[in-house]
Amino acid sequence: MTTVAPPSTGSRAAVHTAFLTPGTRIATALAVLLAQVGLAIPAVLNGLFQEDLHTTSAQLTWISDAFLVPVTLLELTFGVLGDLFGRKRLLIGGSLLMAVGEALSVLTPAAGASNTGAVSLLWTGQALTGIGAAVLFPTSLAMVAAGTHTVRDRARGIAIWAAALSSGGFVSPLLGGLVTKLHWGGSETAVWRWAFVAVGILALISAGVAVLAQNSSAPEGRSLDFGGQITIAVSLFALLFAVIQGSTWGWSNGWVIGGFIAAVIFFALFITAERRSGAPLLRLELFASRAFSINSIITVIGMFAFLGTAYTTSIRLAAIQGFSPMKTAIAFVLLQGFALVLMPLTAKVIHSYNPRWALTGGFLLIGAGDLWLATRPAADLSIWPIVGPLVLVGIGFAFALSGVTAVAVNTVPGHLAGMASGTTSQLRDFGFTLGPAVIGAIALSRAATDVQNHIAASPAVQSALAAFDKSAPPAVVGAVHSGPLGANAIPGNPLKALAFAALDHAYALGYVVCGVAALIAAGLAAAGLSGTGQRPLVTEESLAD
Repeated sequence: MTTVAPPSTGSRAAVHTAFLTPGTRIATALAVLLAQVGLAIPAVLNGLFQEDLHTTSAQLTWISDAFLVPVTLLELTFGVLGDLFGRKRLLIGGSLLMAVGEALSVLTPAAGASNTGAVSLLWTGQALTGIGAAVLFPTSLAMVAAGTHTVRDRARGIAIWAAALSSGGFVSPLLGGLVTKLHWGGSETAVWRWAFVAVGILALISAGVAVLAQNSSAPEGRSLDFGGQITIAVSLFALLFAVIQGSTWGWSNGWVIGGFIAAVIFFALFITAERRSGAPLLRLELFASRAFSINSIITVIGMFAFLGTAYTTSIRLAAIQGFSPMKTAIAFVLLQGFALVLMPLTAKVIHSYNPRWALTGGFLLIGAGDLWLATRPAADLSIWPIVGPLVLVGIGFAFALSGVTAVAVNTVPGHLAGMASGTTSQLRDFGFTLGPAVIGAIALSRAATDVQNHIAASPAVQSALAAFDKSAPPAVVGAVHSGPLGANAIPGNPLKALAFAALDHAYALGYVVCGVAALIAAGLAAAGLSGTGQRPLVTEESLAD
């Protein structure tokens, strides 16, 4: 059943769901789970990517970011399209596009003498998958917001959505760990393709289930704001490009500096375009709400901290210590499984109390876990020393994710839920994208400097490296010289021990950076959202707006 609100002048009628039907609940939960599975699946495969495709450090980072960048760039746009044309069809289309992207990724050929073509095809497939996920993240949350009209239902709906999203984060490594035990053409390193086959099948299932969902839309005052879409996309891409490539090309490189300058210029143009637009992509008056503005900052910083932690853990276990995908999956179950286990508690907290308590406590736990992780040396080739801190981070994330989502959608009028959900999804995934990009840039730059300093100071290492370069195949030599991750991945080369030690120290610093960011987010939540006291930020009256 749907209710149709009277149309505003010159616009189509808004279609709101009277309540969340079982089909809608299942479809939205499965869609966001699928999107998160697609986002997280490369994390447990980094070691296999390196061994099979002989990736450089920058190529490895871009495999994950090829997915994350379009998610970050396009979520606001798809939030608008869902409001205009109906969210159900976007839920189906986004799932199908993810299936196409994963199919293309599966077709990635072996590296051969050069890995350029293979890695480029994998990037293309992951970029298409990321566009599909950019549809699903805001659309699924907007459908939840449109179909919940009481405080209790809204809190429960958000908690289920957040639990499904986080469940995708631990389903993906388990899925990857299981399917990579299968053979792929007799190659032990090519089995990563099975993980993308599994995600593609899940995407087709999600598209089928989405047919059962109830439609909703909110077209009043919404239109395709091309000026806003283009300027914000260019700004964010320029920033991410500069951050990711800075670690490889150097921070003084002209393209890197130009990227940062372009990011600032186009962001200023975006603000100008939104102020002048009659139907802006993002209503800047949303940020007149103190709670929404501070929550937006917390979202970027906090999600940077969390996915930076997940990325660092992935590199430590898969690419540095050489753990199998199945063993690496244990860490991601701990990092993201608590959101599902604790769903009844997080729903109760954000329903009964101001969500700042969930935000503050959650980010404090993430910060404490990160600083604890920084003290655990990679030389201990066991997962047990990091189980305790990973549990802290996982519990913290369960509360923090529900908290940032609740504040975002509960501090705007109901007819702006689609815009608020799209904005929050974009900010969350911008933080997610910055996590691997910034931590990778810091850690790889530091590790590369350490390795080069050791080489320069040791004639014996220089001699051994020269002999290795003459005897090894060109692709292997290229991988060793590509950076510390490449050198650590190739057994028997003279830089392996140096690279291992340098990466251990560098990624410990990555944990420290993430921990400090999480503590900053906790401080902002405690102080910045204190003006609303201990009351919930949403009331029955506000949901009626």
